[in-house]
Amino acid sequence: MIESRKQAVSIRMSPTDLRKVKDLARRLSARDSDVIRFAVKAMLGRLAPLFDQQSRGRALVPAMVEAGTEFLRFFELDSTRLDALINEEVSDPEKRVSMEDLALLALAGVKEPYAALKLSELNQTDERLLRSTDLASSIRQYLYEKYVYRLSVESEQSAAPLRFALRGTQS
Repeated sequence: MIESRKQAVSIRMSPTDLRKVKDLARRLSARDSDVIRFAVKAMLGRLAPLFDQQSRGRALVPAMVEAGTEFLRFFELDSTRLDALINEEVSDPEKRVSMEDLALLALAGVKEPYAALKLSELNQTDERLLRSTDLASSIRQYLYEKYVYRLSVESEQSAAPLRFALRGTQS
């Protein structure tokens, strides 16, 4: 049976956050509950891969990157906790996220200058990344190139001989 009834939930909020919700609702001509529901749905959308218990290793990199530094800070996710969250039960070394990259993510959530230094070491680039005004974009680009885009390039390369063989049989 599918539950279609909504349930009331009680949450604790600081007076400052509650005032901001009320101000936003007033400005949007909406109810406070609409603003809160929107915030919850937006957060659930950003963290959707975490719902899938089969999703592990490099498949979780986009979710962690898109969740942002505020997510890492709020839940106090250090490299050890990120390793447990991302790499638990991943035996294939190709699907694991390296501890250095997990440390980079954790540093980005806490100490940006250290994260910039770590990124320049991992990415083996010059120090222009240390002066980058958008460190989060640099970290995102590095992690996506290493864990996400690499997969699509590898699958295209492995499919190339198959495409060639298929083209050869069609003539």
